[in-house]
Amino acid sequence: MLKKQLLTQIELKRTELIEIAMKHGFSSSSAIICSQELDVLLNKYNEINLKNEFPAFRESKKQWNM
Repeated sequence: MLKKQLLTQIELKRTELIEIAMKHGFSSSSAIICSQELDVLLNKYNEINLKNEFPAFRESKKQWNM
């Protein structure tokens, strides 16, 4: 997935989370699920950045079975 596409998905999911939280509350099950989906997208984005900034990251990730 391209970095730009991922950033777009992150912003859309963040907006969705805010809307859900305002309507149903931050601790609602729908807000929690949406928050977890946002976490997955953010983790993917961070992984892409780590791979670009630290080429050895890929090897260390294999070492720790991640």
